[in-house]
Amino acid sequence: MKPSVVDFFCGCGGTSAGLQAAGMSVIAGIDNDAIALKTFSRNFPDALALEQDISKLAARQLARMLGDVKRPLVFAACAPCQPFSKQNRNKCDSDDRRILLDELHRFVRLFRPDYIVLENVPGLQRVKEGPFFRFTEFLTKLKYKFDFDIKDAMDYGVPQTRRRLVLLASRHGQISLPPHTHGAAAGLKKYTTVKDAISSFPVLAAGEKCPDVANHEVANISAINIQRLRHTPPGGDRRDWPEHLLLECHKKEVGYTDTYGRLSPDLPAKTLTTKCFSVSNGRFAHPTQNRGLSVREAAALQTFEDSFVFEGTLTQAARQVGNAVPVRFAAALGKAIKNHHSTVGLDG
Repeated sequence: MKPSVVDFFCGCGGTSAGLQAAGMSVIAGIDNDAIALKTFSRNFPDALALEQDISKLAARQLARMLGDVKRPLVFAACAPCQPFSKQNRNKCDSDDRRILLDELHRFVRLFRPDYIVLENVPGLQRVKEGPFFRFTEFLTKLKYKFDFDIKDAMDYGVPQTRRRLVLLASRHGQISLPPHTHGAAAGLKKYTTVKDAISSFPVLAAGEKCPDVANHEVANISAINIQRLRHTPPGGDRRDWPEHLLLECHKKEVGYTDTYGRLSPDLPAKTLTTKCFSVSNGRFAHPTQNRGLSVREAAALQTFEDSFVFEGTLTQAARQVGNAVPVRFAAALGKAIKNHHSTVGLDG
């Protein structure tokens, strides 16, 4: 029997797509982002798409909506993580997103899912008595077994370095995170590269949109930024520019160099963000073309299938892509759950 998945904080559905690829049935996605949920609904038409602030949703209310859920039941929860991100310089102790993970307790207590998948930013586990600490304490009290660690998505075939805190929990005995499938060590597959992921897409100029490929749309950029990109080789950055093209701030700054940088075609991409379409917000310039990434290319670097369509404007779609869990990463976690389920011999 296919495991049933309820995806909390589902966003556009990266986790759901991965768990579905691993052989699970996505029955519900919950998020308060209307545009992201519209994308989720489009790509998972048979699932309940619930636009809801989880803090205002009663567990029994969700139970009534879902009806008779087939077991095994999997809860996926990738709560918004910006308050704990290294890239967030405006951290605030009163930020409501700090306690969203605590809201999951109510649903776990009522439903007692067979498995739980959790993904978040590294560092969350180091917050003394923080939401992750409280969640693992809660799981222990309910006699769940779990494993957690910092994992990099590129070690699972994602063409992008993306380090995340991951937890798998089970009601049916000890479970382990999946071993790496890609890397430099003997016996592993080679890392998937940017070229592997995006080289097949049609050529575009800055500001263009391809009518034949969904979401293959590129932001426009200024003439001077096009000049800068012309002086930037694959894998290069502002250090390759002539003096007259440098920004004043770059003349003084010697540290961070990813802004206006090109991706290297022969390596995994840098971590994508919600601004992954903008050359001025990271190493998001196309490896060979004088423009930023298209939404479709960014989605490919997150291992979404080309058939997965994102709703909204270019900016809204890019935000969804940048916030998503890489599909192939989620699939590896899903396969670990299915393997465990098979090993313990559950019949649902």
